[in-house]
Order: sequence, then structure tokens, then C-alpha cells
Amino acid sequence: MALEKGQQAPEFTGKDQDGNTVSLSDFKGKRVILYFYPKDQTPGCTAQACNLRDNYEELQKNGYVVLGVSTDSQASHKKFIEKQQLPFSLLADEDKSIHELYDVWKEKNMYGRKYMGTVRTTFVIDGEGKIEEIIGKVKTKDHTSQILK
Repeated sequence: MALEKGQQAPEFTGKDQDGNTVSLSDFKGKRVILYFYPKDQTPGCTAQACNLRDNYEELQKNGYVVLGVSTDSQASHKKFIEKQQLPFSLLADEDKSIHELYDVWKEKNMYGRKYMGTVRTTFVIDGEGKIEEIIGKVKTKDHTSQILK
């Protein structure tokens, strides 16, 4: 079932790049940018992560915590963070449980080939855990402006 603005964001628990347990409830009182992306080290995902990195101070000033989620492993996330010097955590959702909670694991179609994958989507969650905004058409090189609009 698709999530909508104003709904309570689904509670989740996952592991970050260092193996630490991270839950949405850890950030009560803070605004959370929860962004789902397909794959570490790919051009679009790198552009998106670097745009958030380059504007991280501005996002923090506006009270945001940034969490990226993909189906990549903790080790893959660690390499991505180190290579791109990302100042935020990436959650390894290898079993796709967080993807399924947020309804972003879907059938995709590329060159006539159907496959299951992550639909790049960002959820902006307020301090009470409600979905403030859902960004489905992500501009990878200018994502921060979509969030701060």
C-alpha cells in the first residue's frame, strides 16, 4: 500500500555501515530525510549522495538527519561512505524489509526487461514521525533544493 503525506511513517530497524542498529524512533523530535536509492557507487546514486553531502550543513541547520537506504551490504556502504566522504549513515537493507515497509521495492522495466528493484524515493519525516513530504521524481544532482523548497 502506497504511503501518503500526513501518515505516520512506518517504524523500522536496520543496520548501518558500521553494524550499529538504527531505528526511526531513535530520531524522535528530529526531522529525518529517509532516502532510498538503488546502488552504491553508481553515477546517479553517487550524484545524489554527494549533493546531500555538499549541502549537509544546510540540512543540519534546518534540523534534518539524513539516512540513506539501499539493498547493498554494510561493507559496500562503508566503502561508498569512505570514497565519497559522506557525513551520514547508510542502512543495509539486504532483506528488503525497510523497502517493503515504505513500498519502494517494485517491478521496473529497462529496455523491455522486467525486474524487481528500488524505486528512488525520498521521505521527509517530521519530529513526530509523520510523513511531511514524499519526493518521487528525485533530481539526483539537485536533491537538496527539492527537500528545502
